[in-house]
Amino acid sequence: MDRRVTLLRAGTVTDDYGDEVDGFAPLATVWASVKPSPGTERLASAENAATAPTVITIRYSRKVADLNPRDRIEYPVGSGRQFDIKSVVEIGRREGLQIAAIGRADG
Repeated sequence: MDRRVTLLRAGTVTDDYGDEVDGFAPLATVWASVKPSPGTERLASAENAATAPTVITIRYSRKVADLNPRDRIEYPVGSGRQFDIKSVVEIGRREGLQIAAIGRADG
């Protein structure tokens, strides 16, 4: 686990104007193993959309135990590049979490 990722929790956040809006707030920045899978490219709504399937493994903690597909991951930290979580599987008995995620390769 030699990479840093930021876990983003779905919920209500305050925008630049002070209004409450649906969005994502940082939950935790943790060490992770990030392993890209082969990407795919598809034609959607007359535009090319590339996806980057990725498997991210993190250590288990109470803070991240309820991570779910409503949440997102930012990697690299501070880049603004976000990955949608598709599934979260517990490894062993609270040893870690294996996260299947998809990020836009062209975004």
